[in-house]
Amino acid sequence: MPSIREAAVAGQFYPGSAAELDASVRSYLGQATPGTENVPKAIIAPHAGYVYSGAIAASAYARLIPARSIIKRVVLLGPCHRVAVQGLALSSASAFQTPLGDVPVDKEASEQILALRQVEIFDATHEGEHSLEVHLPFLQVVLDDFTVVPLVVGEAGPEDVADVLEALWGGPETLIVVSSDLSHYLDYASAQAIDQATCKAIETLNPGLISRDGACGRFPVGGLLEVAKRRGMTVTTLDLRNSGDTAGDKDHVVGYGSWMFQEARSGVAATGNEQEARTGVSPDRDLNKETSTKTKSPEDDFNAATEALLERHGEKLLMLAAGAIKHWLSTGKPMNMNLGELEADLVRTGACFITLKRDGKLRGCIGSSEAQRPLGVDAAENGFRAAFKDPRFPALTAEEIPGLELSISVLSAKSPMTFADEADFLSQLRPGIDGLVIEDGPKRALFLPSVWSQLPKTVDFVGHLKAKAGLSKDHWSDTFKAWRFGACELSASDLQEPGILWNN
Repeated sequence: MPSIREAAVAGQFYPGSAAELDASVRSYLGQATPGTENVPKAIIAPHAGYVYSGAIAASAYARLIPARSIIKRVVLLGPCHRVAVQGLALSSASAFQTPLGDVPVDKEASEQILALRQVEIFDATHEGEHSLEVHLPFLQVVLDDFTVVPLVVGEAGPEDVADVLEALWGGPETLIVVSSDLSHYLDYASAQAIDQATCKAIETLNPGLISRDGACGRFPVGGLLEVAKRRGMTVTTLDLRNSGDTAGDKDHVVGYGSWMFQEARSGVAATGNEQEARTGVSPDRDLNKETSTKTKSPEDDFNAATEALLERHGEKLLMLAAGAIKHWLSTGKPMNMNLGELEADLVRTGACFITLKRDGKLRGCIGSSEAQRPLGVDAAENGFRAAFKDPRFPALTAEEIPGLELSISVLSAKSPMTFADEADFLSQLRPGIDGLVIEDGPKRALFLPSVWSQLPKTVDFVGHLKAKAGLSKDHWSDTFKAWRFGACELSASDLQEPGILWNN
């Protein structure tokens, strides 16, 4: 039976009844400045009792309302107050409970980051911890359905936290929330001074300027500042007050602040899904930023940009995939990556497939259909999975490395297709150009554009893809869906020194 992390501070930090809690959150939101179309990618907000910090938290959460139907995953980080932990701790629970209902835990994302050395499952630190829980009711009110990746953060360097955030960065569907209060139990004037210094550190993306007493969540805050610096994000202070301003005396106050972080180009636009549906290109996919409005084929511009990227970094991507394979064969452990050592292009989110062949025959092929993590991480992880996790083949052995061919295909965002019937659908496909995803109910399958070389006729290409999805080759229904995408491929054989992948 799935485990539920039960609410620990309902009735203490916030109202214990669903009706009172909902009304309380909506009251705070109603007093806040409403959001605009430029929704933040990340926020910092406090975690004290609502009577003290609810209004400050609401100033950040109100900015998310325009994207309530877009945000589907929340990466929630907060400090530990009860049971110490080294690094970052996930929960084994399947959902977190509040009086407003259960919030499902994103198990797939959790499994993804457990491969990082600084992440573990440690339920003890989640029991009774309020730094994450108090944020959930705000999220439940301002968002539609969403999942959470709950991380209690102990002592961890900014780079370690930033690498976890990079691995989960995703696109406009993913929100980062960092939980932190500021100074604790100082007199009013002293608290204002130290909180102003912490605010300056956040605004200048300088975690080293946050003093030990400046923020209880300085470790997760430091990680967010590090990744914001890497990505050239802008930060805006939304509120900076303390309990002396809200619901307490001024002799011993606790400081609170809220900030929003937006990506360099335009933030996470609330209209992002509309743009992707219209052009086939996600506004947060840097690989696609040169898409032209003068062509009906955004994949064409994607191909030009991605071919240039592969020319600059293709060898590195192939070596990351090969390195993950060699590391597992030599140690039996996943390869940890330091994103700080990667080029900026490879830290941006991207999606790729890794294909392995021996003697011209397929030996493994696994990839990501959507960009949800740094491209460099995606290449390494899919290299590992293609070698050892493809269910069609046994795990790769060291004896098979000589002569192993490796290639990478970097994918564009998917563009939904519209069609009147099957004939219309088939007529729109471009042999040799289109990658294709089909779906009908729970059945789904993907072919890369390279498959056209084996199945050059449209009817055969689609028929085999239907069979891969578990459908009959002549299947058609009113619920059939399809998306096309572009892909650029680079093989190790295209390198000046093909043997460099396995010889180093």
